[in-house]
Amino acid sequence: MKLPYEWRIGWRYTRAGRSARRNGFISFISGVSVIGIALGVAALIIVLSVMNGFQKEVRDRMLSVIAHVELFHADGGALPDWHILADQARRHPAVVGVAPFVPAQALIARGEDMRGAVVRGIDPAQEAQVTPLAARMQPVLSRLKPGEWGVVMGLELARSLGVREGDPVTLVAPGGQVTPAGVVPRLKQMQVVGLFEAGHYEYDSGTVMMHIDDAAKLFRTGGPVAVQLKLRDAQQARGVANDLAEVLGSDVIVRDWTRTNATWFDAVQIEKRMMFIILTLIVAVAAFNLVSTLVMTVTDKRADIAILRTLGASPGSIMGIFMVQGALSGVMGTLAGLGLGLLVAFNIDVIVPFIEHLLGVRFLPGSIYLITSMPSDPQSGDIIPIAVVSLLLSLAATLYPSWRASRVQPAEALRYE
Repeated sequence: MKLPYEWRIGWRYTRAGRSARRNGFISFISGVSVIGIALGVAALIIVLSVMNGFQKEVRDRMLSVIAHVELFHADGGALPDWHILADQARRHPAVVGVAPFVPAQALIARGEDMRGAVVRGIDPAQEAQVTPLAARMQPVLSRLKPGEWGVVMGLELARSLGVREGDPVTLVAPGGQVTPAGVVPRLKQMQVVGLFEAGHYEYDSGTVMMHIDDAAKLFRTGGPVAVQLKLRDAQQARGVANDLAEVLGSDVIVRDWTRTNATWFDAVQIEKRMMFIILTLIVAVAAFNLVSTLVMTVTDKRADIAILRTLGASPGSIMGIFMVQGALSGVMGTLAGLGLGLLVAFNIDVIVPFIEHLLGVRFLPGSIYLITSMPSDPQSGDIIPIAVVSLLLSLAATLYPSWRASRVQPAEALRYE
């Protein structure tokens, strides 16, 4: 099938503008526009893929340590009937694991060094049902015996205190003991029986696990304070939490991981939207460089336009010719940007370490960014809108020059030819 002549002439002008020596400057401006669009599209894809990967990596590592849903008593006290509560929760089809625990905060001291930590009193036999980290390190957690006062702590916390497996540490519990001499802090010497590394700096540097019976005695809770649940799909946590809240009544507080960490995830989403807007402006600037290219092309092709009009071409056809020329530049830039962006996004785990080694720098210190490697997760939900926006901006940039070309009068254009 033969293409309309508007397409054929538009494609011919695109090729001629790049090869003819007299149009070298126009070719240069056009090439810069295409490169600008390509770089803008590639930057959008790379940045959004990295942000998706960062969010996914942090979420997965976070959920390797904490449960999907937690159940607490409304008054904040112990749950003496936690077995009944666990049985009620198990009836929900989305719940696949249940375990009790005692959450608390304390100070961990080793000599003159002292660090704050989140203490999790767990049942080693049941914890593996709710957290992947516990399932992986079951042999280590099995060393937590009731009455032996052992702890398993994060690797970064151990490093900051200078302790190794087998070393003693002192745990300082909040709420001192009242004596005739005044309030005395409750101290307990414990032994480090194991270390863990979740890959999430916040937990590796501030989490301590101990047996649930020892935690209940030390913090005087009288038993488990909460029940943690594992779901078939972590993304359904909010809906399942709402269902359980209706079933369990007002005496039980149901808290899912999306609400516990809502601030962090909301911040990432806002940053992602802002980066999309900012980088789209870069694509817009490159796309509207096509305006200057097409205006110069129209000026250069005035005689051609006049001849086409004389031969019977309508103003709409003339407009179509130059819209095709500009749109082709937009398509080439968008496709080149998609190729470059996806190439980098899918190989960023190789590219970034190479650059870090070459420059001798670390782009992601774990103490700041929670993870230490650059993740990437290209998603079609981001890539398709990027391509569509780029093409629409390129098409919009062709409207004014094309309209101007359609307004060229044959007699005026041919007067000095």
